[in-house]
Amino acid sequence: MTDLLSFRPEIIREVHSGNAPVVAKSLGIAERLYRLGFVRKGLILAVLALVWEAYGRWLGNPLLFPTFGETVQAFAANIANGIIPERMLVSLQTLVIGYAIGIGLAALLTTLAIGSRIGADLLETLTSMFNPLPAIALLPLALIWFGLGTGSIIFVLVHSVLWAIALNTHAGFRSVSNTLRMVGLNYGLRNLRLVRLILIPAAFPAILTGLKVGWAFAWRTLIAAELVFGVSSGSGGLGWFIYENRNQLETANVFAGLFTVILIGLFVENVIFAAIERRTIRRWGMQH
Repeated sequence: MTDLLSFRPEIIREVHSGNAPVVAKSLGIAERLYRLGFVRKGLILAVLALVWEAYGRWLGNPLLFPTFGETVQAFAANIANGIIPERMLVSLQTLVIGYAIGIGLAALLTTLAIGSRIGADLLETLTSMFNPLPAIALLPLALIWFGLGTGSIIFVLVHSVLWAIALNTHAGFRSVSNTLRMVGLNYGLRNLRLVRLILIPAAFPAILTGLKVGWAFAWRTLIAAELVFGVSSGSGGLGWFIYENRNQLETANVFAGLFTVILIGLFVENVIFAAIERRTIRRWGMQH
């Protein structure tokens, strides 16, 4: 009986020879480095720097377009004499205040919108009215209401942050499945506890997107506002630093100020927000 079963045609026997192909193969150093995101991004930045340097050398006019090397030299010189760190601190302090106020107001509006129909109508009406309004258009009113200084800048920052975060957060809340909502209600979660324990974790990818968009809007609005009226108590931020050097025809310093703005943007996006993504939505399996 055993001999008959061993020769049944439907039984397939695989014979492994000694020269079978290797399934697992170790990656080379170049391929392992290519798999790292910061290495790929660093390569892109290096290529852009080379293009910048080549175009500056080809143009041959430092007053019009300094090379990348001249910009780095001006950047290092202004770091050494303390001007850029001082101006950067002024800008970041103002940005944090306006950004925090904008997040708080957006959280309040979206909580009201989730809790009642009137709140949803209020949020939709306000965003339809004020979201298309450029923040720079509010500068004249800000000058009248708050004067020349930090208060006016914070006002336009809140406007630029509030609607982007509120829209993305509300869209994220609305995309949460009814199953999750019912689970929370069955556990006795109501109002703020439902928002905090169910809606925010489930909608966090949309919320984080809103925070990113709000940060980008706030940062560029801040620099633009400081270019117009960035002096407060005798000191200005990075925007005012760029404006001053433009008036003095110090183009390398202007590019150094813009270079600082870019570096801060890269740091916030690729370090702070990337760390939040790794510890939240990627760790939860909500994003690849």
